[in-house]
Amino acid sequence: MTTSMSTDAEFLQITEPYRREIMAHCYRMMGSHHDAEDLVQETYIRAWRGYAGYDQRASVRTWLHKIATNTCLTALESKKKRPLPSGLGGDADDPSDTLVVDKEVPWLEPWAGTDEVSPADTADPATVVDSRESIRLAFIAALQHLPERQRAVLILRDVLQWRAAEVASTLDLTVATVNSLLQRARQQVKDTAPQRDSTREPDDTIQRETLARYVAAFQDYDVDAIVEMFTARSIWEMPPFTGWYEGGEAIGTLIRKNCPAEKAGDQILLPTVANGQQAFGLYMLDKDSGEHLPFQLQVLELSADGRTVDHAVVFFDDDTEALFARFGLPARPPASATMQA
Repeated sequence: MTTSMSTDAEFLQITEPYRREIMAHCYRMMGSHHDAEDLVQETYIRAWRGYAGYDQRASVRTWLHKIATNTCLTALESKKKRPLPSGLGGDADDPSDTLVVDKEVPWLEPWAGTDEVSPADTADPATVVDSRESIRLAFIAALQHLPERQRAVLILRDVLQWRAAEVASTLDLTVATVNSLLQRARQQVKDTAPQRDSTREPDDTIQRETLARYVAAFQDYDVDAIVEMFTARSIWEMPPFTGWYEGGEAIGTLIRKNCPAEKAGDQILLPTVANGQQAFGLYMLDKDSGEHLPFQLQVLELSADGRTVDHAVVFFDDDTEALFARFGLPARPPASATMQA
């Protein structure tokens, strides 16, 4: 009994520091926070069962990532890809059309938290790099278009920076096959995901001013001001609604036609972070109770100059309070926010 308890304690001591990193890895593979949670648990169960045979030739991180990757690949055999509405293949929708909800589609889910997925052992060559870009919604959405093994190869090679031989061993492939899959995966992601200028980040001051204008436009229910936040190429989409909309005018028409808000103060926005991006929980005034209730989670991608919004993904959920809680947002906005709105 004592030996067993000692082994369990040792296992937890060496594996727990990597749990969030493994969670991020499973999220990249699955595109679902909920699936990732389940598969992290399965990964740790498999690792615990195999701990007696762990020979330490690979680092703990590499060992756990191998188990997690194959656990996810098994799960993906029975899963459909998780798109955003703009990834379904159709043209931008007419904002005056009736909204259509499709809850049968397993939509892409947002990642709760920041881009902090750094490993504990920085000496290990399998260090997570460029974690901010590798968790952004656009990249995760692009991954969903890849076949399962291409997805795994791209993540292991380009995110975790594994050598081709390590990937081949993990996936039971030849190095030549890994290189071929990687080349195809990179091209697919390049064709699917919008390219960001990695050398240019929005000025912090400009970004803060833009976000302040964005919040004010919604809280004032000033649709003209909302329209000005977007360009003619900006995209707005809101799973589980199937439509997506391009351009500020279309977005404005969509909001005028469908938003339950009627006046200033009906909406309150509180800031959070999703997929390493600026996000807001939007609370809508419930006319029956007189309270502002969780309504939607908005995840924003700002333009390169930080002055406009390039892409807004607006997530609705059957249990919006639980969604908000996952992002550190309260069930009700504080009184101070209600007074300001």
